[in-house]
Amino acid sequence: MEEAESQQKDDVWKSVTNQGNKFVQRWLSRKKPENVEPGVGKWVSYLNRERKLDSVVGRRPTAPPAPKGLYIYGNVGSGKTMLMDMFYSATEGIVKHRKRYHFHEAMLKINEQMHQIWKNQVEEKSLHSSLSNWVMNLPFDSRVKEWVAAEERYKQEVQMKNILPAVADKFIIDWQADQKGGSILCFDEIQTVDVFAIVALSGIVSRLLSNGTVLVATSNRAPKDLNQDGMQREIFQKFVNKMGEHCENVLIGSEIDYRRVIAQSQRSMGQVHYFWPSDSIALEKFEKKWHEVTNQVGGQITSSTIRVMFGRTLEVPESSNGVARFTFEYLCGRPLGAADYIAVAENYHTVFISGIPMMSMRIRDKARRFITLVDELYNHHCRLFCSAASSIDELFQGTEEGALFDLESFQFETETEGSKLRRNVLAEGSVSSGGAPTGIVSMLSGQEEMFAFRRAVSRLIEMQTPVYLEGVHSLHPHFQRQRREFENIYTGNIQPQLSF
Repeated sequence: MEEAESQQKDDVWKSVTNQGNKFVQRWLSRKKPENVEPGVGKWVSYLNRERKLDSVVGRRPTAPPAPKGLYIYGNVGSGKTMLMDMFYSATEGIVKHRKRYHFHEAMLKINEQMHQIWKNQVEEKSLHSSLSNWVMNLPFDSRVKEWVAAEERYKQEVQMKNILPAVADKFIIDWQADQKGGSILCFDEIQTVDVFAIVALSGIVSRLLSNGTVLVATSNRAPKDLNQDGMQREIFQKFVNKMGEHCENVLIGSEIDYRRVIAQSQRSMGQVHYFWPSDSIALEKFEKKWHEVTNQVGGQITSSTIRVMFGRTLEVPESSNGVARFTFEYLCGRPLGAADYIAVAENYHTVFISGIPMMSMRIRDKARRFITLVDELYNHHCRLFCSAASSIDELFQGTEEGALFDLESFQFETETEGSKLRRNVLAEGSVSSGGAPTGIVSMLSGQEEMFAFRRAVSRLIEMQTPVYLEGVHSLHPHFQRQRREFENIYTGNIQPQLSF
């Protein structure tokens, strides 16, 4: 440090200044951190202040433990999401920081936040790297250069380690607003579909639970059974342990699909929303309903473009005042995903989809997309009109080409070298004589997707019921935005009278 200070006073700084080095000028003119002691970094300065405070006023008080949350799991249609939503509605106006996410929406938000944090870190890293390279080229003692290099490595490690906690800190609370108050996270359909989901959920949910957030979650499986395929076992086990500490597990053991019960008891008189089969009569009724609905909302039928997350856009072929029409191939036959379907669901309260086929192994990827689409339309409480080749119950039963899920249609190829297992989910064949580990057979037999298909069927049935359709005008984001705009206008009009 002494040598570095002496160098700063000598010709090195003078020569650099005379050369008009833009980088040095930028570095010198940067905003100085507040409350940083001279001669040490900001972290050392922070720790020193903490020690002084501890010695004067005692250690910082810890917040009381938050109440335990709930992890609700059970079969399709047993009421998991309904119970969670009832709880979430009851906290309005009582709990200041609260959020409700479906799995797809949460994963997209995590991706978006991680991308933004990473982008900021890359820009900051570029600035620090330039400074480090400049320092390395100065005639400093080797110990100074080693210290600079070590600090640079440490900063990079800290940044990488703190990406998920940084995302977690922005997951619920708007840090620009008042930070006081409890926080609640309602998480619908927790899944561990891939390694990223396991790592992200583990890091973010664990951070939130440690900071006192109350978690209320739903899933089709118990926590310990979420990762039957054994991905990232150590990270997943820590996640399960953290959930066990902060949540009570509640099994809704009913085998009854209450959506079907409601549908049977509340037949929608004169309101057909699902037209099948794909014959001339059903197609004519579907077209008639399209013209009827668009005439009700008024406006001209035009093509439009809506914004999707991550700066993308999606073309909408036909739309009018919150009503849109698509074909199955347009939405599910192209490489679209949850972000696109969320954009559709948020922008249109009524969606028409034509040309829905019976699902088979040949179009399995399209079937997966269709499930995600139904999930998002349901979560945003959209009104859905369908033109399909079969009834809802038969939609996922397969075709003459074969069942949608059949273990015999999966081909396993075992390799001795490296004990690797390859799979071709589209090829027809039989299980090889060598067999396969139970975990992988479980994964490839489509248990998770079979549950997802049952959930999609259950939700499609509920979306035809009067109780669901009556809630569209109060629960869909389109109408909620209209109400907020009206309230803002109303408040603005009466404000002068109140002040007078």
